[in-house]
Amino acid sequence: MTPLRHSARARRALTKLAEQDPAFAALALWCTHVDSDQREGPAWTDGRAIHYGPAFEALDLPEQIGLAAHHILHIAFRHAPRSHAMYVRFGDRYDADLFNLATDAIVNETLMLTGFILPRPVVRLTGLLKATLREDMAGEDAVTKYDAERLYIALMQDGAPPQSTRPGDKGAASGGSGTNGGEGGSGGDRPRPGGARAEAARAYAAERAFAPDLDTDRDDKDDGAGREEDAEWRQRVARAMDAGRIAGHGLGMLGHRLADLPEVHTPWEVVLRGLVSRAVMVNPRPLGTRPARRWLARDADARQRGGPDPAFEPGMLRDRDIPRIAVGIDSSGSVDGTLLVKFAAELAAIAKRTGAETHVLVFDTAVRSRTVMGGAAWDKRITDILFTRDGGTSFIQVMEEALALDPSAVVILTDLEGPFGPTPPRRLPVVWAVPGDPPAAGAPFGRVLSLAR
Repeated sequence: MTPLRHSARARRALTKLAEQDPAFAALALWCTHVDSDQREGPAWTDGRAIHYGPAFEALDLPEQIGLAAHHILHIAFRHAPRSHAMYVRFGDRYDADLFNLATDAIVNETLMLTGFILPRPVVRLTGLLKATLREDMAGEDAVTKYDAERLYIALMQDGAPPQSTRPGDKGAASGGSGTNGGEGGSGGDRPRPGGARAEAARAYAAERAFAPDLDTDRDDKDDGAGREEDAEWRQRVARAMDAGRIAGHGLGMLGHRLADLPEVHTPWEVVLRGLVSRAVMVNPRPLGTRPARRWLARDADARQRGGPDPAFEPGMLRDRDIPRIAVGIDSSGSVDGTLLVKFAAELAAIAKRTGAETHVLVFDTAVRSRTVMGGAAWDKRITDILFTRDGGTSFIQVMEEALALDPSAVVILTDLEGPFGPTPPRRLPVVWAVPGDPPAAGAPFGRVLSLAR
């Protein structure tokens, strides 16, 4: 295999970048920089190497410096493997180009806050938030609030999930690039996931001539080497930020306030899976008055052979009752189709694995419908439960009906705005699954789980 030669096209820009910003001087050393003619765009990255195309040479030096910094952050913030991890989470409902748009918007906003110049037109986090979530905030507030996963999920949380593309497939957005880098996609007639927010994001991307510049075709696997590489990059980024902070200028001045730093975040579905699975798992108890069948066989063999008596082994008593999960869905809350299907699929998988019986209670101020779901069919039937989104919310009746089922666990999908009523028994696990950020007051009992990332 021919070794990669260091980029001649980017040599001058990288030298100036190292002189200009001590944080980037440290991070650039850990990236591979190569020239490539495989695409028309000025630059793109596969998560390990930055590829500089012929169009890179046509840019002014300040734009070259900004574009190099853009792709260094893609690698340092681990955007390519994080894109693959999102595909693993959402499967066919995942849009890799929309995730790339989220990462580009965050990276560009960060760079412009620190004085870098990028090829125009450019996608920015503030512009994307205004066009999609109707949030008008300062750039520094935006980059300290949103990481790529949180932003992507927010953009997808208001629509049904049609078929999508896996990472590396071209689709979703068209045009140039968030930094005029990469290769444009062509969605064709393939339906795209998401609802109004996702479409608004795609419209903003087209308006700003965005094209994907993050190549996730390579086979990223969540193995030991990948986790070790993640840890190494977290240490490198921390050291680079410290160097910039000590110097008093550049990227290090934003430092550890950036929300998109490569931190380890446990996806909400993993937390939900652990909480509910532990609650409904049937744990057999030892029964001292009845021996285990294995002991009976050993005892009979010892008597026949005249050997010593085996140590006594008690039998195990298994609960005969089928465990139940009571699931409340707040019909007046901000529960969109994409999130509802993902939420349903997770609990359906738990029910199938544990044999738990799942009772779904749709409610607002009162319980409006009651359905018993089979584990295998729930994720397909859940979207057929139609409910109004008008009116207020009260958890009093839904908790009363849930407790009457004698469940092993109660899970409520809600925005957490309403009266709670009396506290249930302490032994009963209650999980409040909140689509966005939970209110500061939280809940008077149970575990509050944010579904925002």
